[in-house]
Amino acid sequence: MTLHLQLAPLISLGAGIAILVFPKLLNYIVAGYLIAIGVLGIIGHPF
Repeated sequence: MTLHLQLAPLISLGAGIAILVFPKLLNYIVAGYLIAIGVLGIIGHPF
């Protein structure tokens, strides 16, 4: 059995959990998520 994980859903899940645990970090988490997805998009990583 082969398991293929996508990066964007994992980042989203981690960000969502972190927001629930630490609501004051919302701005930093959203900014980090957007930067990560932008960088992955620029380098051509399929997500």
